[in-house]
Amino acid sequence: MTTTAGTDQPVTDTKIHGKLNWLRAGVLGANDGIVSTAGLVMGVAGANVSSHALLIAGLAGVVAGALSMAGGEYVSVSSQKDTELAALDAGRRQIRDDPEGELNDLAAIFTAKGVEPLLAHDVALQMSERDALGALAELKLGIDAEERTSPWHAAWASMVAFTLGAIIPLLAMVLSPASGRIAATIVSVTAALILTGWTSARLGGGSPVRPMVRNVLVGSLAMGVTFVVGHYVGAQF
Repeated sequence: MTTTAGTDQPVTDTKIHGKLNWLRAGVLGANDGIVSTAGLVMGVAGANVSSHALLIAGLAGVVAGALSMAGGEYVSVSSQKDTELAALDAGRRQIRDDPEGELNDLAAIFTAKGVEPLLAHDVALQMSERDALGALAELKLGIDAEERTSPWHAAWASMVAFTLGAIIPLLAMVLSPASGRIAATIVSVTAALILTGWTSARLGGGSPVRPMVRNVLVGSLAMGVTFVVGHYVGAQF
């Protein structure tokens, strides 16, 4: 546990981890926007269409992708929230109906981690007396008894992150001269994917090289395949 600068308020590792997860989710959402929109505009560009058609297709892809991300995140987080609330309700009933059994369960968790049985029982007792539901939620369920993620916040965050990422290949494609729009898109997308790979690695505390290379390879494959498909389909009509 750490404390915030200038205050005595504790900041738990769980809350820090939660914030990092939010940031990581935002980076991944932006990455999805970059790759999916880059693939879309490259596919349409492969069919040798006008910049106007590219803009329409790209905007449609950005809106559809952003709404899809938002809807999926809303449903996912809502389901997770419902599951956590149901688990907490069940925990309240267990504490009410069998407090001694819950105390023994908590002590058993500490014992399994190598704590001496008598000490484990004392720790479990002190935690239960202070906040029985909080102890049960943290140790048995792996959740915070007080903190719930808002489905609406998650939906908006996903939509914004996806849109910000998607704008990069779209603008690179439609604002560049026709002769250089493919190259401009590849360069901008590659740079953006390197940035998201580096950021996700920094948030995770790992080496940035592998995520950056992985991002670029996946993005390049998506752009290459969709360009070939678009070029082939465009040549047939």
